[in-house]
Amino acid sequence: MNRKIRILLINLLIFLFITNCNSQEKDMQRKIINREAVAAGRFYQSDAIKLKSVLKDLFGKALPIKNKNTLAIISPHAGYAYSGEVAASAFNQVNWDRDYDNIFIIASSHNVSFSGASIYNRGNYITPLGMVKVDFDLADKLINENEIFTFNSRAHSNEHSLEVQLPFLQYRKKNESLIIPIVIGTQDPADCKKIADALKSYFNERNLFIFSSDFSHYPKYEDAIKIDKRTAEAICSNSVKELHNTLRENSKMGISDLATSLCGWSSVYSLLYLTKNNNDFEYSQIQYLNSGDAAFGDKSSVVGYYAISVCDNSISEKTEQMEFLNRSEKKVLLKIARNTIEKYINEGKITEIDTGELTDKLKEHCGAFVTLHKEKQLRGCIGRFVENEPLYKIIQQMAVEAAVNDYRFPKVASDEIDELEIEISVLTPLKKIDSIDEIIMGKHGIYIKKGSLSGTFLPQVAIETAWTKEEFLGHCSRDKAGIGWNGWKDAEIYIYEALVFSEGEMRD
Repeated sequence: MNRKIRILLINLLIFLFITNCNSQEKDMQRKIINREAVAAGRFYQSDAIKLKSVLKDLFGKALPIKNKNTLAIISPHAGYAYSGEVAASAFNQVNWDRDYDNIFIIASSHNVSFSGASIYNRGNYITPLGMVKVDFDLADKLINENEIFTFNSRAHSNEHSLEVQLPFLQYRKKNESLIIPIVIGTQDPADCKKIADALKSYFNERNLFIFSSDFSHYPKYEDAIKIDKRTAEAICSNSVKELHNTLRENSKMGISDLATSLCGWSSVYSLLYLTKNNNDFEYSQIQYLNSGDAAFGDKSSVVGYYAISVCDNSISEKTEQMEFLNRSEKKVLLKIARNTIEKYINEGKITEIDTGELTDKLKEHCGAFVTLHKEKQLRGCIGRFVENEPLYKIIQQMAVEAAVNDYRFPKVASDEIDELEIEISVLTPLKKIDSIDEIIMGKHGIYIKKGSLSGTFLPQVAIETAWTKEEFLGHCSRDKAGIGWNGWKDAEIYIYEALVFSEGEMRD
């Protein structure tokens, strides 16, 4: 065989081999490496029955909810015998009737130091109470789109401060929510701002944030009470600068054996950067104890524990009402949407609804959107802001409109219906704004109107695209309203909020 031909054949085989390998690698499913419990038997009980009994006792002693609309809590992470009651009080501040999209659990590394923060995207977390599932897609997205995030196996392998929060979560939550487990390794406060910037679009009522931190380490009982109060007040001032200065002053007070006054400072800094310059966020001190208060605690050397909550006072009364659509009511609306699409596509008729079977909430007048996805791609989305009909009727009408009258897509065919995933967004009334500073990304949808032209983006679009506020406005102005990229600058802008739920998250 001619030498040149042999070389060409060899190169072709190499090319085919590499292409085939790459194709196989691309198609390979994620290899799940679950993160097994390492703190069980040390910080909390390793036996599930005993652990549930302990948690029941701790929540029985814990303080009740103080404020509505809690977005974040600070919870301690010591052994349950010492800090468990305070942790239970922190978790009691959460509205567990809500179906959170994700629960972000953020802790500071006690074992390794590294730049930025690590997100565990290799598998799920395991505790004696079972598996806590990780949102792999969002974890990957955060890592891929933000240099501040990476995966560092050592950050998670022996870290207790994140793990000890999970049994409280498993005991209290009524509906399954995915978690985003983040361990911060940085010693640079500037990195905490980058972490906050990367998470800001998710800091809204659709998600819950849990920040893990103990307070003073090893001073005497009386000294701990004094210094922990200073630290808690600095946190509740909602000022990174105030907390930074307080921690420095604490270290200069000459308190004997004080190793630190806030071991999870990097986590708390990240929280404060999330809430910075927004007066709608209210911090509340819920409960304080230290290890000296435990039955067998040593008052000569203690660790302090605070439960602190952060609530959003801007959440409208209408949103609060919508949040109390329970899981059953959401399932009913989704079933109405699907049945309506099936009957209309197959028979050209609208399903008759027996209103006697519906709760009062499903008959309330409010706007809504119905969104259709097929293979995770948009297949139709139409809605109505006008609150002139009962919710269940709006859902029926918008389900049909999304299936057959979204001009961007062909009419849904009968053989496509089973491939659709339906999402519903129940809306608050429109509110006209004078400044785009009033728009909170991920929380607010926008409606832009100029003359007879208008366009809207639902709140979740900001999360799905990770656009800046200007990009959010520009795309809506140009792509939806048709008034050009900068058309929003002299147009009327309205904001609204939405309760969003889909068939995927409602499946048992």
